[in-house]
Amino acid sequence: MISIALDGPAGAGKSTVAKGVAKELGFIYVDTGALYRTVGLKFLREGYDTTLDCDIEAVLKTIEVDIKFIDGAQHVFLNGEDVSDEIRTPDASMMASAVSAKPPVRAFLLEMQRKLARENNVLMDGRDIGTVVLPNATLKFFVTATVEERATRRYKELCEKGMDVKYDDIYKDIETRDYNDSHREIAPLKPAEDSIMFDTTGNTLQESIDILLKMIKDRIN
Repeated sequence: MISIALDGPAGAGKSTVAKGVAKELGFIYVDTGALYRTVGLKFLREGYDTTLDCDIEAVLKTIEVDIKFIDGAQHVFLNGEDVSDEIRTPDASMMASAVSAKPPVRAFLLEMQRKLARENNVLMDGRDIGTVVLPNATLKFFVTATVEERATRRYKELCEKGMDVKYDDIYKDIETRDYNDSHREIAPLKPAEDSIMFDTTGNTLQESIDILLKMIKDRIN
């Protein structure tokens, strides 16, 4: 099986670009960030904040996360409920960063991600795919963009969904998440040594898809 790892910070365009490229290649697209957001959503619903001052393993025992591909799109389910839209709020984003720093949560989701790669040709994105989840991936990319570009993209995305958000809040959230993700003790955000760097700043979505698709085809054909 062919596995392609895409790592990078929040809002760099990994998910949207990866979906387009996976469709062109006929691969399964796996958004691992959605898995962490789903776990984080459960903690939010239980009333916990990002300090996660609770028995994490006890909460995990009440969580069942499923991935289903519906009309080619990945949907995530929390205890049977499709939460694909609810996990995209700023609060869910910050909680995803918090839970992803916890070893029990990472262990909880790790095998699910590796099983998908063992059984399918996958394009998998996240924070530590090339460094931890799939260290032997066929290809590894580190996708990035400026904070300003990432904040603008996320702001437009959430506004189009009818959410009441402020650009300044999103900008600060991205800065905070960048710091948290890159400074956590467990699997910090960083490029794998054999990653190919890809900066999407200034690109349209289609331009980024076309560039990444060409880089992949040049290397696996």
